Parts: sequence; structure tokens; C-alpha cells
Amino acid sequence: MARAAPVTPPTRLPATGERSGAVLARLQLMVTRKLDGLLQGDYAGLLPGPGSEAGESREYRPGDDVRRMDWPVTARTTMPHVRRTVADRELETWLAVDLSASLDFGTGRWLKRDVAVAAVAALAHLTVRGGNRIGAVVGTGATTGAPGTLLRLPARGGRKEAQGLLRAVAGTEIRPGRSDLGALVDALNRPPRRRGVAVVISDFLSPPAQWGRPLRKLRVRHDVLAVEVVDPRELELPDVGVLPVVDPETGELHEVQTADPGLRRRYAEAAAAQRGAIAAEMRAAGAAHLRLRTDRDWLLDMVRFVAAQRHARTRGTTR
Repeated sequence: MARAAPVTPPTRLPATGERSGAVLARLQLMVTRKLDGLLQGDYAGLLPGPGSEAGESREYRPGDDVRRMDWPVTARTTMPHVRRTVADRELETWLAVDLSASLDFGTGRWLKRDVAVAAVAALAHLTVRGGNRIGAVVGTGATTGAPGTLLRLPARGGRKEAQGLLRAVAGTEIRPGRSDLGALVDALNRPPRRRGVAVVISDFLSPPAQWGRPLRKLRVRHDVLAVEVVDPRELELPDVGVLPVVDPETGELHEVQTADPGLRRRYAEAAAAQRGAIAAEMRAAGAAHLRLRTDRDWLLDMVRFVAAQRHARTRGTTR
């Protein structure tokens, strides 16, 4: 299915070169107020990750909490043992942020790129609020004869470090050309990292065969969240007569007669099939799936997702 999109841009956040510290500060303030207001109480992170899960056993020492007694090991060895746990603060969250040319588009309230950057802000807040570390790899498009760029931001804890990561992501320049989402996801697999949370933020318009296998490989070691950024015009066409559309990754311009109901129906059917294939690939990989739209309150959708994950954790499920 073509990635062609209407030429007219929507109202949006400032462009890459215009993004000031004040704009990002307002974004972070909005995220902080809404997340802290609607997600009260302690939480380890966005997904039910390895925080507080059981670790290895060791012999009992005076002063140890008897509630952590490992009775099976104690009975087997005839020596009192306690079970150690992995602290929540030791959790690492890694983001793979796709900033290919197809993200530089939107007909709703925001561009897809803006929603992706805002998702990074929310994820960073959720991570560092729990005392955890966050890092990222950011990929942009590739031009003919030149590979796409890959920016690596090491995992660090603390609010200032998270703000620096957000500034680096927001300041990344989108390059023309098609990106390799599979290579971006695979960048989270190399080098091997301790078990944690991996988040992939993209519109996932690359063929599922390209990124499905790296996503499944990532799921073997980490809890994985796929954040799919969608614009309404990628799901259906409006009846507005002749509509100029452009492929943001190739620059090709076409004119489409949207007054044709058959064309609009076939477009919607093809879009539904495409999104269905994307969702099926994510399920096959065992990844949690969060869809954010440019014409909706993306922050409210994220809050509902986090609340659902917390509820599932209390019921003993993870998805």
C-alpha cells in the first residue's frame, strides 16, 4: 500500500530547527501533570517488567527479612536461605525511535513525528520516576548510496539525563529516503543487554517481514512494547475531489480522485488489511501494542494503556 499523503500540513509543534527548550519544557510539564494526576501511586514502569521479581537464593544472615525465606532451598540444603529480588531501580528501558521520512506527515492535530517525540517524553517520565534508567537508538531514512543514520544514547538515570535524551531525539533531523526498521529494532539486540523493557516507536509502514523477526528476537530477553503512530488519512480518504498526494520517502507526487467511492472503499480495505498484518506480526512477536493517533488525545490513550497494564499485573496477567 502506498505511503502517499496529502500535501497540506496540519497545525503542529515547531519544526526540528525551531524546537526550543521552552517548547520541550511545556511538553514535559503537560506529560508530568497528566501522568502524575491520573496514575497515582508507585509503579515500576510502563510494562510489568522484571522489577521486584525473584532473584537468586543465598544463605540467611542475621537481620534478613524472614518473609523472603526460600523454604524449598532451605529444606533441600538444611541451611536457611533467603530469596533475593531484583530492585525496581535496576530496570533499564530502551527506546528504538523511528524518525524516517514517513513520520514527517500528519493531517490531525499533530504530525506523526510530534506524537513520536511526545511518546518519548512520556516514556522517559514513567521510567525515571521509578528510579530506572532510559536509553535510546534513533534512526532516520537512508538515501540512495548512503545508509540511514543511527544515533545511540546511553542508558542513564535521573531527570536531567532524561531531558537530555528528549532534546537529542527532538533535535534529530529527518532525512529523506526509506529506512530499515528491522535494523533499527535489531540495534537494541546488540550488544546484549540485561533483561528490561524495550519500546519501539514507529508507524511500522515497513513490510512486517522486515522487522518481525528482530522484534521476536528482542522479545526473547525483554518485555517489548510497540508504539504504533497512525494518521487518519492512512486509514481512509476523505471525499474532497482531486487530492494531491506525495510519498514523503521518495518525493513522488500524484493526484487522486477521491470523489470515486470505489477508490475510497478499496483504499480503506487495503489500509485495514495493512494494519491487520502489522497487529498480527506484533502479536506473533509477543509484544504489547499501543496505537497513538495524530487526531486523538495521545496522552490519554497512553494513560489508559498504562492503567490497563497495571490492572493486568494485579490480576496476574501481562497482556
